[in-house]
Amino acid sequence: MSVSPSVSSPAPVQAPTQADLLDFVRRTAADAELIASLPLDPEGRTWVRLEGPGGSEAWLIGWPPGSGTGWHDHAESVGAFLTAAGELKENSLAARLPSDGWKTLELEEGVDRERRLPTGKGRAFGRHHVHEVLNESTEEHAISVHAYYPPLPQIRRYSRTGPVLRLEQVERPADWQ
Repeated sequence: MSVSPSVSSPAPVQAPTQADLLDFVRRTAADAELIASLPLDPEGRTWVRLEGPGGSEAWLIGWPPGSGTGWHDHAESVGAFLTAAGELKENSLAARLPSDGWKTLELEEGVDRERRLPTGKGRAFGRHHVHEVLNESTEEHAISVHAYYPPLPQIRRYSRTGPVLRLEQVERPADWQ
């Protein structure tokens, strides 16, 4: 009688958590050579796609003075970002918005949050996190590292006038790659 050797299948890869993504952006932002290699444009944001942990999507982004993202979310993805150089400001909403089926919402008082993120500071966030990221400096570029899991299926872009938030556009990966 012959015996076949048992073959074990590889362990399933575990999806990176918000903490894993934050750890990745911290380690990546500490790579001075990588940060210095990003071409900076005085007119618009620049970016380089990076290899993120566990199949995540990651980006190194350069922010010229006065630039920003506008209000947006990352749909079903969790994420993290960290300022590697300069300072960024994040405005966010401390409210869970419906994911679909609306075009205009009136926000309640007290949902606005503001966070300053100087060099070395970052944060993780959950699904449907609505925010805008700004480089408010009038003179200095900022550079940041971002990671998302699962890779971004879409980005929803919003306009905001006072308490009114309007869904303006839904972008898919083909729109920004």
